[in-house]
Amino acid sequence: MRTRRVAVVGVSLSACGRVDQATPYTLHAQAARRALADAGLDRGLVDGFASAGTGTLAPAEVADYLGLRPTWVDSTSVGGSTWEVMAAHAADAIAAGHANAVLLAYGSTARADLRAGRRTGTLSFGTRGPLQFEVPYGHTLIAKYAMAARRHMIEHGTTVEQLAQVAVQARANAALNPEAMFRDPITVDDVLSGPPVAEPFTKLHCCVRSDGGAAVLLAAEEFVRDCRTAPVWILGTGEHVSHAAMSQWTDFTVSPAAVSGRLAFERAGVRPHEIDFAEIYDAFTYMTLVTLEDLGFCAKGEGGAFVEKGRLRVEGGDLPVNTDGGGLSAQHPGMRGLFLLVEAVRQLRGEAGARQVRARDGELPRLGVASGTGGWFCSSGTVILGRG
Repeated sequence: MRTRRVAVVGVSLSACGRVDQATPYTLHAQAARRALADAGLDRGLVDGFASAGTGTLAPAEVADYLGLRPTWVDSTSVGGSTWEVMAAHAADAIAAGHANAVLLAYGSTARADLRAGRRTGTLSFGTRGPLQFEVPYGHTLIAKYAMAARRHMIEHGTTVEQLAQVAVQARANAALNPEAMFRDPITVDDVLSGPPVAEPFTKLHCCVRSDGGAAVLLAAEEFVRDCRTAPVWILGTGEHVSHAAMSQWTDFTVSPAAVSGRLAFERAGVRPHEIDFAEIYDAFTYMTLVTLEDLGFCAKGEGGAFVEKGRLRVEGGDLPVNTDGGGLSAQHPGMRGLFLLVEAVRQLRGEAGARQVRARDGELPRLGVASGTGGWFCSSGTVILGRG
C-alpha cells in the first residue's frame, strides 16, 4: 500500500509539430529541462527515470544523454498507454520509498524521419510471435482499428457521422490552442469526403503525424513545498493488457480501458460523473468513442449519441475531451500518452489559456482523467488526477 502521497510537480512539451532539425534525444532533453524548470525542484533529487521508444536501452541511453544516474528505472513499452502505465509504476515506487522524484520523458521525430526517408509510413510491428498469423493478410494497424469501429457500428448502430463528430470537436478544441498543429475548423462533411484510409476511416478520422517530446516529473509529498508549481495529485491508477492478436480479442466493442478505468476510479474513490474533463488517446476517432463508454461516461453502445451532441468541446461541452486538440489535431509524434498527462496537469493548474476548462460551479477543474491506449487496443493505462 502507498505510504506517501505522490504529485506531478513539473510538466512540459518540447518543440512540437514540424521539427526538421532535431533528433529524438534533443527533444527528450528539451522537454526534460523545461519540466525541471517548471517544477523548480533541485535536479539532484531526481533519482528515478522512465522512458521508452528510443535507442536499444531506452532508459539507460536517454538518462545518460540527460546526465542522470537514476537508482530506479522503467522501460515498460506498451504503445500509446506506456506513459500512463509508467506514471502508475512511478507513483507506486515513490509511495513505497524506492524513489523520491521520477522523471518521465519522451521524444520522437516520426514526421521528420518519414520526410527524410529514414523510415516508412507503414512501419511494421514485426512478423514473429502471434503477429505471424495476421501479417500475411495485410492486416495493418489502421485496418485493425477500422475493423473494431465497424463492429461497433454493426452491433450498436453507431454511424460514421458520429465518428466524424469526434474529429470535428477535437479540431474545435485545437482552435483554442496556439501550439496545435492544425487549427482551422472542419465539418462532418469535410471528414466524410476526405481520402479513404481504411473503411470506415478517412484521413481526418486518423491522427496527424508530427514530431515532438514531453516530460512529466513526479515527486513525493514532502518535496512539494520546494516546488514553484501547485501540486497535482495522483489519486488512482489502473492498467490492463487484453490481447496480442485480433483473433484473441473477445469483443471488438470493449477496450482494455474498461478494466484500467474501473481500477483507477475504484482506487481514487471517485466516480465518472465527478470528472471535469478527460484526456483520451485518439489515434483514431473510434478510440475516443469506445473509451468514453468503457470509462463509464456513457453506457455501452451509447457513445455515438454521446459524442454527437457537442459534449467534447471546451466551449459549451458537458465533458471536454482532448482539450488541446488531441492526436487528431494538436500533435501525435508516436506514443502520445505522455502528452495526455501534460495537458491534464495544465488544466488542473489553470494554465490552459483560451482552452481552460471550468468546473460546473465556474471554478477551476478539480478532477481529470488521462487514459492511454496501446497497440491495437491491446493495452490501457488510466490515471485519475486531482488538485488541492
